Amino acid sequence: MANILVLYYSRHGKTEQVANLIARGVEEVKGADAIVRTVPRLSPVSHATEESVPSSGAPYVTLDEFKDCAGLALGSPAYFGNMASPLKYFLEQTSGLWLQGALSGKPAAVFTSSSTWHGGQESTLLSMMIPLLHHGMLIIGVPYTESILHTTTTGGSPYGASHIAGPENDLDINHDEKQLALSLGKRLAEAAIKLK
Repeated sequence: MANILVLYYSRHGKTEQVANLIARGVEEVKGADAIVRTVPRLSPVSHATEESVPSSGAPYVTLDEFKDCAGLALGSPAYFGNMASPLKYFLEQTSGLWLQGALSGKPAAVFTSSSTWHGGQESTLLSMMIPLLHHGMLIIGVPYTESILHTTTTGGSPYGASHIAGPENDLDINHDEKQLALSLGKRLAEAAIKLK
């Protein structure tokens, strides 16, 4: 099996929902298995200590899961056009894997959620690509052969899957956003199998 790591941080649950859709897309591909993981939140005043198992949602990722994946989908809410600090903090702990070239040549995709249409989705997606490119990963996007990308009036980008959650985080993932997330998961899994 090609284990595809779907790694995300989600504060209000919308990025987690996109992660689960990408995982479903991965699982549609024969020979691929999605492993959904998250990262602990950070404390603004000191180094936070979290329980080893979160009270809800996906388990926390380990460096071994990160290293051993055949492909990676990385997701974060858009915070001022950048990825969330907890996700960036985790990536900063992967220098040893970078030195080993452990992720070089593996496919990766990115996804996000923001409150508004102009909430920095594309720059957030790009911010997550930078450390993946440093790891030597091969970036998989959403091509315009996905016809929905031409017509969507909500989330979706050639850089990766996205969702517009609304200022109160109360907007459901719509049909277009769902289809693009499923498609991205499927493309990532297919690429991982071809490259494996």
